[in-house]
Amino acid sequence: MSEKIDDALRRLETVLSRLEGAVIQRFEAERDPSDLETELALMGEDRARLAAELDAASARLVAVEATSEDVGHRLGRAITAVEGILASPRSTQ
Repeated sequence: MSEKIDDALRRLETVLSRLEGAVIQRFEAERDPSDLETELALMGEDRARLAAELDAASARLVAVEATSEDVGHRLGRAITAVEGILASPRSTQ
C-alpha cells in the first residue's frame, strides 16, 4: 500500500511542478511589454486591413446596387414595350 501512495505522491509532485512552470511562464509573458506591444501592433494592422476591406466591400455593394437598379429600370421598359406590342391589333395579311 505504501508503494501506491509513493507513486501517487510522485505524480502529484510532477503535476505541481508543471503547474508551477506554467504559472511562471504566464507571469513572465505578462511582464514582457515588448510582447504586448507587438500584439497590439499586429491587432492595429489587422484592424486597418479589415477597415480597408470593409470600405472596398461597401463600394462594391454600392456599385452592384446601382447596376441592379439600372437593370431593373431597363427590364421594366422592355416588359412595357413587349406588352405594348402584344396588345396592339395585328395587321391582316
